[in-house]
Amino acid sequence: MKYHPIDRQLYIKNRAKFTAQMKPNSVAVFNSNDIYPVSADSTLPFAQHRDILYLSGVDQEESILLLFPDAPYENQREILFLKETSAHIAVWEGEKLTKERAFEVSGIKTVYWLTDFHKVLNEMMTYCDTIYINTNEHYRAVVETETREARFVKWWKEKYPAHQVAKSNPILQRIRSVKESEELDLIQNACDITEKGFRRLLSFVKPNVMEYEIEAELIHEFVRNRSRGFAYTPIIASGNNANVLHYIENNQQCKAGDLILLDVAAEYANYSSDLTRTIPVSGRYSDRQKAVYNAVLNVKNEATKMLVPGTLWKQYHLEVGKIMTSELLGLGLIDKADVQNENPEWPAYKKYFMHGTSHHMGLDTHDYGLLHEPIKANMVFTVEPGIYIPAEGFGIRLEDNVVVQESGAPFNLMRNIPIEIDEIEGLMH
Repeated sequence: MKYHPIDRQLYIKNRAKFTAQMKPNSVAVFNSNDIYPVSADSTLPFAQHRDILYLSGVDQEESILLLFPDAPYENQREILFLKETSAHIAVWEGEKLTKERAFEVSGIKTVYWLTDFHKVLNEMMTYCDTIYINTNEHYRAVVETETREARFVKWWKEKYPAHQVAKSNPILQRIRSVKESEELDLIQNACDITEKGFRRLLSFVKPNVMEYEIEAELIHEFVRNRSRGFAYTPIIASGNNANVLHYIENNQQCKAGDLILLDVAAEYANYSSDLTRTIPVSGRYSDRQKAVYNAVLNVKNEATKMLVPGTLWKQYHLEVGKIMTSELLGLGLIDKADVQNENPEWPAYKKYFMHGTSHHMGLDTHDYGLLHEPIKANMVFTVEPGIYIPAEGFGIRLEDNVVVQESGAPFNLMRNIPIEIDEIEGLMH
């Protein structure tokens, strides 16, 4: 890992929050992700399952965490199972966690090699009544590949059919969505690395630069600051490409007079940041581009104020829609008749702003959080309105990451990243 060590107290706190909500006499099991094959002997880079990472800090393949808070013996209440390391593995793959190092990372004293898992689990099953299985219930999830977690669930159900089953995910959705101070620091670090990348771009962008050259500048700055790279697939969309919401080809030339929509951000220690800025290729916005830009900025600023404890997700988006409607009327993109005759299921403003304004953010870019429950302090959200005008050849989106506070306006983790027109134009010249 490129990132600095993280204090194990974070993972001790996270486990305590999870186990406090478990049923009496129950076990919970969490598996690491697989390393996924590409072809021949090549694989995708390993990315740890966020749940086992959140609860243990173990950022390594073939790892299992078992939690049994009511176990009859103290050394059975938290157990890690790791792939056994060796001198041979250290030479060919690099150093893996030893039992001693695993304790330093996680705060878990009982560590076995993976070969002991079935024997130990069998003993735990004789003591417990319920097992918590970890299914992916995120509202955006579309999973077509059988995961290591899914294979374990299938095997476990066949092996232990008499036990009751409970779900880990609802607990994790709630506790992962409210961040500890250590997590906020890690997200802030990701945002600070993103800032360095963005500022690098402002002096680099000029007419005829290629979108992929901008991508290369960003990855250089991210990695040299201990990031593994992009928190998600980067969007570097010049001209009309900005009107394709998930444009990721990044292979076109940036032309004089056009805008570039940059939805690009760094990760740090597996925590995401999520930035969008829209900058002028030639270093100056036209009057029309300025008018639309300031409209988007106003929606973002007003929407941010609404992210306070107790706010309901659906109501928040309805209110943002009203602000966007007002801005679009002012820009002449819609008129009063459009609003009067709109379909409530697809309001008039959706022609130019068709996506949501905010999502939870943290270990995942689209992080855990139950949308039907009120917003709480220390949740982290994006705020990302946009206006997309294919007929005029540009689209503008602006996005910051904010922390909900107990009282007052949210705290902007991207407060130092240029966003005002004057500052961006000043830095580009």
